[in-house]
Parts: sequence; C-alpha cells; structure tokens
Amino acid sequence: MATTALNVNDPGRAGRIATTRLKILLGHLQGPAAPAIAAYLTSGSVAPLDFHPRKFQYTLDNTVLTLEQRQFYEDNGFLVIKKLVSEEDIQRYRDQFERICRKEVEPPGIEIMKDVTIAKSNLSPDEKIITKIQNFQKDEELFSYCTLPQIVKYVECFTGPDIMAMHVMLINKPPDSGKKTSRHPFHQDLHYFPFRPPNSIVCAWTAMEHIDRNNGCLVVLPGTHKGTLKPHDYPKWEGGVNVTFHGIQDYDLNQPRTHLVMEKGDTVFFHPLLIHGSGRNRTEGFRKAISCHYASSDCFYIDVKGTSQENIAKEILRLMERKHGVTNVQFKDAWKLRARLVKGKRINL
Repeated sequence: MATTALNVNDPGRAGRIATTRLKILLGHLQGPAAPAIAAYLTSGSVAPLDFHPRKFQYTLDNTVLTLEQRQFYEDNGFLVIKKLVSEEDIQRYRDQFERICRKEVEPPGIEIMKDVTIAKSNLSPDEKIITKIQNFQKDEELFSYCTLPQIVKYVECFTGPDIMAMHVMLINKPPDSGKKTSRHPFHQDLHYFPFRPPNSIVCAWTAMEHIDRNNGCLVVLPGTHKGTLKPHDYPKWEGGVNVTFHGIQDYDLNQPRTHLVMEKGDTVFFHPLLIHGSGRNRTEGFRKAISCHYASSDCFYIDVKGTSQENIAKEILRLMERKHGVTNVQFKDAWKLRARLVKGKRINL
C-alpha cells in the first residue's frame, strides 16, 4: 500500500490531504442514505459549526433567554417570567398610586381615567374611583418600574440596547358594575402606535396581585402576532365602552385563547400585534397591574393618515385639545412628548 509523505513546509497541502481522508472516513460511516456531514479544516479562517441553526424573527440574539423561551415567543408572541418584580417594589407602586388618587401628588402630564359607569359622578377621588393612570413618565416613583434592571434585561432581548419607554400605565380594574364595562375588548396595541417596526416593540405587563379569570386576567390569542394590524373601532356593547377602548371588528371567535393566570410579580412580555384583551372583574376587589411599552429608539414614526389607525389618531388629538388645550399637532407629536429614554441613546423616537 502506497503512502503519501506530508510536506511540513506546505501546511496547506497537509490540510487538503487530511480533509480528503476525513471525507472518505465519513463516507464509510454515513453510507449512501445518511445525511451529509460537512468536513472542515481546523483553521481560524473557517466558520465554526452552528449547533443552534434556528432562525428567530421576533427576538434578538442574547444571553438572557433560553432557546426554548425564544422559540415559545416566536411561536406564540408572549412570554411569562415568574416572580420578576419584588413585593417591595410592587408595594411602592401601589402606595404611589393611592397618593395620586387622593391628589396628594399630581405628577405633570399624568392622565387619570374612570370607568364609563362612574365617569360623570361627583364622588371624591380615591382608589375606588380611578380605574387607570397613564403617561406617568414624569413621576419618578412609578417610572422606576420601567427602569428596573430585571425588566430592562429582558426588554433588550426584543428591542436592542437603545430603549425608549413609549407608553406607561397602572391599571386598577374595578369590580364590574353589572354592565360588563370592566372588560377590555380584543385588540392589538400597535393600533395605538404611529411608529414601526413592530418587531422592535414589546410590552412588559406585571401583575400587582394574584390575577385569574375571576378578576379579569389577560386573555391572549397565541400566534396572532404573526398576522397584520387589523381594523379597530368601538365594540357595540350595550353597557357602554370606556374611552379609547377600541376592539378588533373581525376575528375568529373559535380561535384558541389562553388565559394568563399570574401571581404578584409575574411579568408577561408580548408583541404589539398579539391579539389580547381581558374579561370583567367578577370579584369585590380591584385588580392591579403596571405596564410599559418599550421600543427601540431606532424605530421611526409613520403617517397614519388614510390607514386603519386614523380613527384613534383623531380621537386622541381631540382628547388632547379638550383636556390640555393642545392644537395643531400631529399624532406622532403626542408620542414624542411622552417618550422617555430608558437605556442607550435616543436616535429617532
């Protein structure tokens, strides 16, 4: 049997011979029906084998999410992280909410909302009257939720390192009055946002107490984040609908849905195209949650004129004029005023 001498002064030739021998060996091991196995030179100029060849559209490469978590979000459009926010932080947000309800503090720019069934009542402001506060970007106590390191590290998996807080809320879902106004129709959050792309936007929503179907937990339609933005408008509910509670006008009623039962501190991250809503609160207590919509500061504003979002844009601008006397502004200007940098640098938003 002839032997082939290796020329130590020609490492390239030695490598080619080694590769040839490896291919012959692999051919014997695999057989004709086996899948091909690539043979590579052990050289720094050759890319290493990729042991995780999955392609993800909705998350960025990171060291926080496991492959299973990334795949779950890819398939479903949401991901629940248990016990992410401490009880101490949640109590701070609850205390500040109550101070705002009692008007002991009045952060600039904050919007206070009541349920439609009591909106015109003359009851004294307290926790039982206020059903939601939003736009608290200038309240340092509540805004600290948006900058919690354990929240932001997950957000960065969706947005990248330059992060803006675009919309903030503390929701105080009241016991239903009997008219079912405490429920929230199925909707997509992107309906409210004049910025894109949607894959660079994510919501963090944290339960401030045990939440289940009795007190109106979130309900999601898994996988609907893969679709497009649907037309929204007010649902035709007999008992009335809260201001700006737009809902999708057509969706498959038989589509599988998931009720997110959550404990205090659990946080769900979800995509802005995910169809979701919440049921009515059948208990005597209030159901609280705090949330922030984040976006990459590299996102860009769009003109919603002539699109399905034009109705909500006109409504929000009318509300700004009536409540704050603001006129001659565009829809995107309202969002520019609210946006606040969380991490990195502000680029477009």
